Amino acid sequence: MTEDMDLFHTILGPGTPPTVSVLLVHGWGGDGREWSPHADGLAAAGHRVIVPDLRGHGRSPVPDKDNTPTAMADDLAALIGRLGAGPVVAVGHSMGGQVVNFLAVHHPDLVRSVVALDPAHGAHGAELLDIPHRLIAYQDNGARAAVELVEGAFAPTAPPGLRTAHIRTMLGTPDHVIAQAYAGMYTDPGAVGIRPSSEAYLRRRLRPALTVWTSAEAADWERSTLRGPESRVDHWAGTGHYLHEEHPGRTVRLIKEWTARRAA
Repeated sequence: MTEDMDLFHTILGPGTPPTVSVLLVHGWGGDGREWSPHADGLAAAGHRVIVPDLRGHGRSPVPDKDNTPTAMADDLAALIGRLGAGPVVAVGHSMGGQVVNFLAVHHPDLVRSVVALDPAHGAHGAELLDIPHRLIAYQDNGARAAVELVEGAFAPTAPPGLRTAHIRTMLGTPDHVIAQAYAGMYTDPGAVGIRPSSEAYLRRRLRPALTVWTSAEAADWERSTLRGPESRVDHWAGTGHYLHEEHPGRTVRLIKEWTARRAA
């Protein structure tokens, strides 16, 4: 059991039924500020929008241990319960994609459906070979080592200042959180970031899911793991890893369309 986290979070939009609650979950070394335009757009469409900072990140408490996706999912389950907001449409980017999938598997009564944007699962090939070396670098140098990965994560057409904003946010994340979260994604017992573990885990996800990949190969792979006709995988070509921020309007439209179909 992990300690109960009083996560920093903001809520936008109406708060009374039959409003659909949308949970927006940031990734590794990020915080909820990256969802600001999406939260505004979804709230204006009538959704209740919940934007947390995950444990160890942003303005939330920073525990000494257990800064992992599984603990983060349990934190979100407790937050949803306290707010009486479930079941939610759980949207997550990168590590946040792992977190919302854990939430859907471990707390299915709290999740209406999942949207995972370039999620941190399915590692294989060269990425898989790099994982041990990256973990050592993060254990030794924390956020300073992680900046290199962030710097290369944007398309040439990304909005000005986006790369710098993420470098600053990453550098503001405690070093031990960076290392623990990475290990929780890929190397800890029960981690699901490596492709065979991802395949087994995703087959346990029974809620409808929409996954958006920036890699055509990853999109083709994940289509083979889908359960049920309601789930789907999209591919967005020509965009960087932070696709939701490079294309905020497109992302908001996607979430609104997906949410409307699931609510019908």
